[in-house]
Amino acid sequence: MAEPSILASTSPGERRVALWRDGRLEAAFIERPAHPDGVGDLHLCRVTARVPALSGVFVAMEGGESGFLPDAQGGERVSEGDILPLRVTRAPQGGKGPRLSATGLPADLPGSGSLRLLRRGPDAALRLAAAHPGAGLLSDSPAEAARLRAALDPARVRLLSRPTFDEAVETEFDLLASPEIPLPGGGRLLIHPTPALTALDVDTGAAAGRDSGAHRAVNSAAMAEAARQIRLRHLAGPILLDLAGGTAKSRAGLLPALKSAAGADPLLRVVGLTGLGLMEMVRTRIHPPLHEVLGFPPNPLTLGLRALRRAAREATSRPGAALAMRAHPRVIGALRGEPGALEAFAGAATHPISLRPDPALMPGEEVVEEARSSAG
Repeated sequence: MAEPSILASTSPGERRVALWRDGRLEAAFIERPAHPDGVGDLHLCRVTARVPALSGVFVAMEGGESGFLPDAQGGERVSEGDILPLRVTRAPQGGKGPRLSATGLPADLPGSGSLRLLRRGPDAALRLAAAHPGAGLLSDSPAEAARLRAALDPARVRLLSRPTFDEAVETEFDLLASPEIPLPGGGRLLIHPTPALTALDVDTGAAAGRDSGAHRAVNSAAMAEAARQIRLRHLAGPILLDLAGGTAKSRAGLLPALKSAAGADPLLRVVGLTGLGLMEMVRTRIHPPLHEVLGFPPNPLTLGLRALRRAAREATSRPGAALAMRAHPRVIGALRGEPGALEAFAGAATHPISLRPDPALMPGEEVVEEARSSAG
């Protein structure tokens, strides 16, 4: 198997990172510099309350944020009022604050003073570089390439004169924002996140009227793709997979195949079969699932940044062009409220982009055009 490549694609307000091997996406991250997920960050915190029922303590962090320190991660040794350095091991998600640890910290961290962020943890590109020391890193951004070279062996980092993400990679990332994944043979894998769990459903589609062999083939492909999508989307907590057709007994016979597909993900565990014949899995929570980052369906900020990404590419291919974006007022408002996004566009292009609210356009119908072609 060939060594993978780490692809870092930056656009105004966003960084997308892919682990790409043999024409296939193996890991995906969408990061927004204005809203880092915080995993790996080091903070100076204060213990605020012990919660025996949860086997841990709550801690106060800079800015009024509250986190949780489990007893198993050093919480049993602290008392209310203690100030201590902690590392974030799980990002805030699902309405809950970050989870932290007091173990394995650098020795040079302070143990007193005001609550504050001490040090940022590595971002996705640096985490992937550490996990895959033989992988090269590619970026089309001089600033991003320089940042990576400063943190890694410069020989690993290559600056491209073309977009880091080609059409195949862009298509894979577009699918990550969709609740529907096509399967070989005409079937579909449908993904439905809820606050309590994630439900995955297999629709045989065109294979429904064929023989049982085609039916089994769709289910087999669905199990492999389900494990992959769970990993790529950072889905976590309880996960249920409903295969197409079959009795509970026949589905139980497919559990070894699902466990094999899940074996590539150390965070994912196949629990077994429920009484209703649903395949039950659970995945450890670390990074926020992509549907929380993007919205599901995509929220106005995601739609605005997606359009701004298109505009940045057009500005690169047409130096000197003055561009405008027409979009629903909620999309325009989200872009204007996103720290650094419009400034990043203006810094990379000859002209800043003109934003024009258009109530006639629904969210998702954003238009990027020549500035002079828009009225007003």
